Amino acid sequence: MQHKTIIEPFRIKVVEHIKMTTEAARAVFLKNAAYNPFLLHSTEVIVDLLTDSGTSAMSANQWAGIMQGDESYAGATSWLKMEAAIKDLTGCPYILPTHQGRAAEHLLYSRIGGKGKVFFSNTHFDTTRANIEFSGATAIDLPVEEAKHPELELPFKGNLDVAKLEANIAEHGKENVAAVILTVTNNSGGGQPVSMANAKAVSEICKKHGILFILDACRVAENAWFIAHREEGYRDKTYRQIAQEMFALADGCVMSAKKDALVNMGGFLALKDLDLAISCRTVLIITEGYSTYGGLSGRDMEAIALGLMEVFEPDYLDYRIKSTAYLGNALTALGIPVIRPIGGHAVYVDAKAFYHHIPPEQFPGQALVCQLYLKGGIRSCEIGSVMFGKYDEQGQLIPAPMELVRLAIPRRVYTQSHIDYVIETFASLLDERESARGFKITYEPPFLRHFTARFEEV
Repeated sequence: MQHKTIIEPFRIKVVEHIKMTTEAARAVFLKNAAYNPFLLHSTEVIVDLLTDSGTSAMSANQWAGIMQGDESYAGATSWLKMEAAIKDLTGCPYILPTHQGRAAEHLLYSRIGGKGKVFFSNTHFDTTRANIEFSGATAIDLPVEEAKHPELELPFKGNLDVAKLEANIAEHGKENVAAVILTVTNNSGGGQPVSMANAKAVSEICKKHGILFILDACRVAENAWFIAHREEGYRDKTYRQIAQEMFALADGCVMSAKKDALVNMGGFLALKDLDLAISCRTVLIITEGYSTYGGLSGRDMEAIALGLMEVFEPDYLDYRIKSTAYLGNALTALGIPVIRPIGGHAVYVDAKAFYHHIPPEQFPGQALVCQLYLKGGIRSCEIGSVMFGKYDEQGQLIPAPMELVRLAIPRRVYTQSHIDYVIETFASLLDERESARGFKITYEPPFLRHFTARFEEV
């Protein structure tokens, strides 16, 4: 019998209280947060879909592993377990632990970046772009054309456009290309997966030109699920084997373990080149900690080693992908415009289409995240012109290619009833969407402004 209900493949052993709030109270909270959900207190949120990073519920085995954490400064047994797990998965001999993914990005991109250097990606995420641009280098996105059309139903809209990659290498000169970064899945592009064929093509181009090829692998298990179910020749391979095949194509990887390692803190940089690893290790010791803990406690490393195994369990990945699709398909049925097909870790709402009367310079995505919070206490994340918009020489906004709102689903945290509540909240927004107003920025920092910017309604 084929059941329609998607049940969670786990039992709940520990619960965390959610404070229920009224719309009137949330209006005050939102105003106090300057209409930026990042500035809300967690106790003011009912369903938190701001990010899937570091928000996972850990398993009983991971909590048991935490009790075995070896907190020795150097050469801890917990480090040896984590190192062995990463080496087995990635095939990289040189592993540098970090407290989270952006620290790994900083180690690598500050070493190989700098003024005059360029990086290419299917789409750089916010911290990736910030680390690259902070070094003085330029980050250029080269997604396939289909990625720019939310309504198109294609299996691998996260792919990098290889023809544009070749053209850009020729334009900028291969000697000026610091690296090509393939993000799997493509977070800023709607959580869309990357095919193995695309990874192979990118790898071949990089090898031909002698360019460093890096995987941003924080959601590599979810990407492996899509390859197994959508790409010919992979149905009989395990999700872990598929991930290992993709790692084998690259020269190294950065990973925020706070996603597909199912932990609340941690990350790593894995490399195949000894000289580059030594250069990055020097910065690691200066900025993060000794090379066998890198800012992590032994208990964190125990949890990461276990999480990198658990994340590839078929029951978990089936539930993870199908439960995300449950939300996306329900919103589609309501008439809410979302990026299709539904990705693995999040549903991306097309705020530009939803609030068609709000122009990009008034940030329709920010309007939607505020309305979602106001009506339902749901915290989400704008991925549009607040996060990625730039200014021209006259100070006029250059809008982002898309105005999206990401509903990122924490791993093993919420049940179907929480998701049904989100769906009901969207249904209520439909009736009032013509009356929604845009926003203007009243304060912004020079980098990563979406985290701390302040707004007021237009």
